[in-house]
Amino acid sequence: MQEPDDEHHVDHALADNDEDSALDLGDDQISTASITSTIRNFQIENGHTYHALRAGNLQNQHFLATFGGRAHFAPGAETAQRVLDVGTGTGIWAIQYADAHPAAQIIGVDLSPIQPTYVPPNCSFEIDDLEHEWTWSIPFDYIFSRMMVGSFADWPGFIGITYENLTPGGWLELQDCIFPLGTDDGSFHEGQTIYEWSSLLLEASNKLGRSLGAAIHHRDRMIAAGFTNVTMKLFKWPTNSWPKDPKHKIVGMWALANIGSNVEGLSMALLSRVHGWTREQVLAYLPAVRKDLQDNRIHAYWPM
Repeated sequence: MQEPDDEHHVDHALADNDEDSALDLGDDQISTASITSTIRNFQIENGHTYHALRAGNLQNQHFLATFGGRAHFAPGAETAQRVLDVGTGTGIWAIQYADAHPAAQIIGVDLSPIQPTYVPPNCSFEIDDLEHEWTWSIPFDYIFSRMMVGSFADWPGFIGITYENLTPGGWLELQDCIFPLGTDDGSFHEGQTIYEWSSLLLEASNKLGRSLGAAIHHRDRMIAAGFTNVTMKLFKWPTNSWPKDPKHKIVGMWALANIGSNVEGLSMALLSRVHGWTREQVLAYLPAVRKDLQDNRIHAYWPM
């Protein structure tokens, strides 16, 4: 673990006050096709290259856009020989890592078998619940976890077991977003549906013991587990294309496609199981949430 100093990198985003730059996708629905078209037009105008939106890689592309094309930050990631991808999902990060590091062996783990069959020879997938006992006998050089906030009930326990399953000098990298949403200019506030929605989801996740705000404690929990040279990088996911800066603007478009298109999946269980809403109540509520997510006058973002 070689980085000597804690780094607090903050991505600043200023609002674009040009009303003509607004992303108009309709009053009550988010269209992935419309966002794809908008991103294509944007990249032609600004000279950026991004892959097309397609099933399984939308979130991955969102992260690449956020991090300037980087898939990871841990210094040991480039030389790791044995790698674990926690909550691998579709497996796209693991597959791309395996392609870029043919000498490494990478294992992707998830609860669901949704990964492809044909993968690089140095990449494999396992179905397991990492909240239970880990059974690997050989430690890892690098453990990677992305968007697992809300999945673990015991973050100190999870971080502690990753420490135990790393080689001396090994690295753990956690990439997560944080609820509630934030703002730097007061344009996100009480009285807005999106503000209420953000608060309701965080409250529900806290009651379930799987807080959507858990990532704010990642650094302290890693240090408590024994990790040294813990580096924290802070970014922002704008809710839509409201930022003035071209990079932040396109990151906001990805956020609208990535999170905005999954509002129902994100909301249904939390609002119904914890707050007691019926399915019909949730569905009737979400159009107003989507409308606020698309409103360029609301300069909200997810801290990353």
